[in-house]
Amino acid sequence: MTTTGSGSTYDPPADPARRVTAAPVRGHGPRPRTDRSVALVTGASSGIGAATARRFAADGWHLLLSGRDRRRLEETATGTSAVVLPADLAAPDGPRLLAQAALRETGRIDLLVAGAGIGWAGPFLTMPHTDIDRVLALDLNATLHLVREVLPSMVAAGHGRVVLIGSVAGAVGVREEAVYSAAKAGLAVFAEALRQELLGTGVGVTLVVPGPVDTSFFARRGRPYHRSHPRPTPPAHVAATIWQAVTESRDEAYIPTWLTLPNRVRALTPRLYRRLLNRFG
Repeated sequence: MTTTGSGSTYDPPADPARRVTAAPVRGHGPRPRTDRSVALVTGASSGIGAATARRFAADGWHLLLSGRDRRRLEETATGTSAVVLPADLAAPDGPRLLAQAALRETGRIDLLVAGAGIGWAGPFLTMPHTDIDRVLALDLNATLHLVREVLPSMVAAGHGRVVLIGSVAGAVGVREEAVYSAAKAGLAVFAEALRQELLGTGVGVTLVVPGPVDTSFFARRGRPYHRSHPRPTPPAHVAATIWQAVTESRDEAYIPTWLTLPNRVRALTPRLYRRLLNRFG
């Protein structure tokens, strides 16, 4: 078994006196055509989110990019017609403000890639309560609220897709990443339940489950990635898998694909699974 980080990102809190809102900022290309498919990507300032934005831009999508760091969002938007929407998704009204700004900008959202997230590494017994709240607020609560804000327009249009960035930590449970694992496990179950509710609406849900990804995620969580195996996956590879999963309307995508194995072992031989997890997890 393996420890992991999804590679999704969240910029550190800004000066509290400076409110971050979802005010649109134009990208560096020409004004986009409204007839193109529209994707809202959160966590787009770096890592998986930025790589995903570039992959969909290359395919001609009109992009709405969100994160806390305006400068890095603009770097992601360079060479595209993307619009950046700086927003604080951890704020109580953050998801609502972002969804409203996105829909004002384009009138519709065909794809939501919920890539914003943070990690925390260390024993649960020493984890500050404020950090418990912070991880759950962004990795789980904010994502659910944003999906709730965006989904009605998709259902009304009769088409759309929500992509949730999970983690292998949410599938196997990783020691000293208990809260992060819990948040990602919550996303996985949410994806399955929501997928059932949306049957017949034309709206799909894709859960992307990466192992370790070569991003700044590990440094930001407070502990670098130290394992020799598996090696972290480049974020561009994760982005290509997301693009393919959306193109093929897939329900799930594991990166690398062998990460489906731990769930199979747990289902077939729970005791063996736990022995392996205790040794390698």
